[in-house]
Amino acid sequence: MGLLAGTLAAPSLVLARVRPLRIGVIGSWSGPYAGGGRQFDAGMAVWLADHKQQIAGRPVELLRRDVPGSAPEQARRQAQDLIESERVDLLTGLDFSSNAYAVGTVATQARVPTVIMNAASSGITGRSPFMVRVSFTIPQVTAPLARWALQQGLRDVCTVVADYASGVDAESAFVSGITAGGGRVGAMLRVPLNTLDYSAYMLRLRELKPQAVFFFLPSGQMPAIFLKFWRDRGMADTGIRLLATGDATDDHYLDGIGELAEGLVTSHHYSYAHESPANRRFAGAFETEYGSHLRPGYFAVAAHDALAAIDAALSAPGVRGGKAGAERLVDAFRGLRLDSPRGPVEIDAHTRDVVQSVYIRRVERRDARWINREFECTARVRDAGVA
Repeated sequence: MGLLAGTLAAPSLVLARVRPLRIGVIGSWSGPYAGGGRQFDAGMAVWLADHKQQIAGRPVELLRRDVPGSAPEQARRQAQDLIESERVDLLTGLDFSSNAYAVGTVATQARVPTVIMNAASSGITGRSPFMVRVSFTIPQVTAPLARWALQQGLRDVCTVVADYASGVDAESAFVSGITAGGGRVGAMLRVPLNTLDYSAYMLRLRELKPQAVFFFLPSGQMPAIFLKFWRDRGMADTGIRLLATGDATDDHYLDGIGELAEGLVTSHHYSYAHESPANRRFAGAFETEYGSHLRPGYFAVAAHDALAAIDAALSAPGVRGGKAGAERLVDAFRGLRLDSPRGPVEIDAHTRDVVQSVYIRRVERRDARWINREFECTARVRDAGVA
């Protein structure tokens, strides 16, 4: 995508004299999680195309740095290079929480505002006063699912999560919700990142025979492989219900997963099928630009909203034109509200974390395409992982 390679063309001689806003974007553009980087690119491109390629009246330079997967030391080095060599005004991107924690240390030392587009572990914004999150947190989207499960009478459960920060967050949030409601957790199984064989885990779950299994695996190949093992080992025939966060049925991958996920109930903050004027505009612009082969997922909507938030913060009184310090810019994010394609979004004035609706969804086929159909909503949900 050419518009992400360098300075975006200024529409006038006046604008050409305005110093470009330089934003460093750290994410995965290679390896098994490269789809996330493509979604970041597409979400930003859609927002910029709708705003004359400007943020707060300034041309934009997006400087990408590829950090494939969870690689905190590499993310730290790339952040340092962007700040020291490229003199970026802000940092953004950040798909993995481990990378966000590492970059947060650099951002704090250099006093560079950083807007998180995905990393979803609780407490990230608490570790750096220069970090703002527009995506979601794992406990935020998991706690409503635990409540829903209890309402359905699912009180005897097991969990399967990827063994990293976000997986542990998901496990903790779901287990806490179930046990607080009087439920029982028979086993909490953790699997290494990029696990390809779930045979032993399926055997263990078959032996335990809980009413339901909750799983959390990062978007990409892991959920598809898990669901294939679930089908091939006949786990659905045991009567065990399967529940997950929306990472498992990321819209970007859902057509490829297809029937493996049919009927799967998940909880998340965005669906391509979300019914709202803002999402119809967003999804329509996305399809105009990329056709039907690339569907917007939650990475794309967060990238779109990250630029919207940066634009609003830089346009705030006393901040516009870059005259304010980093602290004042971060303060401009506090309490910010957006009409996002996912629904109403705000940035908590105290924690700088996202507050938003969380939806319970079911995977269904509509008009020859698989979708996450939302059927229940909890409004204004905050991160359940911190007080």
